[in-house]
Parts: sequence; C-alpha cells; structure tokens
Amino acid sequence: MKTVLMNDVDEIEIKEMMMPKVKNGDILVEMKACGLCGTDLEKMHGQYTAAKPVLGHEAAGIVVETSEKAKQFAIGDRVFPHHHTPCNNCKFCKKGNETMCTQYRSSNLDPSGFSEYFRVPAWNIKQGGVLKLPKQVSFEEASFIEPIACCIRGLSRSKVSADDTVLIIGAGPVGLIHLQLLNDIGSSTLISDINKKRLNIAKIQGAKKIYDIADGDIPTRVRVDTDGLGVDVALIATGNPKGIIQALKSVRKGGTICLFGVPVIGSILNYDFSDIFNSEISIISSYGATETETKKALELIETHKVDPASLITDRFTIDKFEEAVSKATKGGGMKIIITP
Repeated sequence: MKTVLMNDVDEIEIKEMMMPKVKNGDILVEMKACGLCGTDLEKMHGQYTAAKPVLGHEAAGIVVETSEKAKQFAIGDRVFPHHHTPCNNCKFCKKGNETMCTQYRSSNLDPSGFSEYFRVPAWNIKQGGVLKLPKQVSFEEASFIEPIACCIRGLSRSKVSADDTVLIIGAGPVGLIHLQLLNDIGSSTLISDINKKRLNIAKIQGAKKIYDIADGDIPTRVRVDTDGLGVDVALIATGNPKGIIQALKSVRKGGTICLFGVPVIGSILNYDFSDIFNSEISIISSYGATETETKKALELIETHKVDPASLITDRFTIDKFEEAVSKATKGGGMKIIITP
C-alpha cells in the first residue's frame, strides 16, 4: 500500500509498505479522504513539537478488518477515527484539561492518515474515538470532524456568546471553520488576513467586516468599527506571532484572546504586559479536541449547521502529495483533501 511518512531527517517520503497488522482490539480502515492540515505543514517544516511527527489526522474511511475486542464495528462500516483520545481518569481529564492528558498524544493512526489503509489502535476505540458516519455525511465532509471539533473546543474555552463581537486573525481553513461556527452561534464576526482570495470567501460566508493586512493598521480599524471599544474575543487562527500583537491591540478591556494557531518555535512576544494587567485581558490557549467535540462536530455537519464542503478547493491523490503540500504552503487554495 502507499503511505506518506516523515523520515529520520524530517523529509516527506511516499512509500510502498505492507498493510499494518491488526492486533486484538484494533480495526483496519481503508482511507477515503484525509484533510491536509496546517499542523501537518508545521510538522514537515520542523515547527511543531506538541506531538509525534505522524502525518494525517483528518481521515475518514471504511472498516475493512476488525478484531475480537472490536466487535462494535463491522466490515463495511463508514467511520471517522480520532487520532488522539484521553484517559478520562487522570487529574487533567477530571479538571477539564483532557487534551493535556499524558495518554492523549500517545497514540496515532498507524502508519499515517495519508495511507491507503491505516490501523486504528485499540486504545482509541476503547475510549470512544471512532464514530460511525451517517449515510448522508460524505467522507470528505467527515474529514472535517477533527478540525471542526478543535474549533468548537476553542470557542467553548473562550466562552463566546451570541452577543459577542469576535475578531478572527487568519482566514485559512480553520479561520473559516470558526466563522461558520460563529455564524451558527449568532456572533458578529470580523476577520483579517493578507490573502485577498481567502478574505473574499470569508465575506461570502458571512463575515461582517474583512480586513486586508496590507491596507493598514488592523487594531485601529477594529476600534473604529466597534465604536472605540475593541472586540470581545480575538481568536488567533495563525502561527504568526504578529497575530498575537494584533489581537492584544484589538480586544476590549476585559476581553479574551484565544491562542488557537500553533506559534512558531522560539516565538518571543515584545509587549508591555502591564497593558494586559491594566485592561484585565484574559489569554487562553486551546489545543486539540475530545470525543465530546467530535460528536458535536458530526452533529453540526449532519444537520447542515456548518458546510465544510464549501471550503474544499483542491483534491490530490497520495501520489501527488508533494504537489498538495506545495500548493498549501503557498496559500494557493483553501482546504486540500488527499484521496487514495
């Protein structure tokens, strides 16, 4: 089978290898669609160290082999498998920090979500990480369950409500997923980026205001558009540390900043923290998602409260993976889907 792996020197390799062997409690899935995520790009560029450098975590497919302890699944089941699952029993989990659980990042899809076939470990299945897909949800739509779930968690941690004005910094795929979720909540959403095509999509998808970074100072324009107050929540959907400064200068007194995008390794913030204290600004971060959010994400897709398919601009086969990475790195499309 074909698979995409990272080698010992952090280079992409498209390899032919034997299908992974299913152990008791595991299932084997034939991949039908897997989203290419910004996190995958960060892993390839050596800028992401939060988890093992396994690529492809937005996968969906069909069960082709089961085992004695995984009888809740049958050959032919259409599934979404979550690559990380918490123990739900440690102090982190009991305090609501499930994605900080030491077990959470210990398992992955084997050998990669960008594989013709991959093994889902027994642990993930036991912890409720595999969801059966309704017939009306396509594999491509299901490949968005994980990123939508992560966005749901970020908005929950930010305590966003319908009467909030939210600035999304970054109009990439996760920025626009946040936009769709905020539309469903009823929040008023502003969004900034340097990519004009992405900003135009954001406008079509319901952003109240779009800001092209090249056109001038974003915080000043945000203040003008919020009667001098600033936004209630600034959500940073980019790894560029300049986005953090933009957020700090755009949020109102008593507002909240959510670090959602993964900052580049070694990022240093040159900012007067007395301003944060004096303005009582809350800064929170949001990493990953749990099964609570993946189930909610599937429900939102099934009921058409979000439209992930509208974000897909390109499809590449595994053989063309390097072309897909090149296009994603240049920001040439929106969401790229990898198929067998």
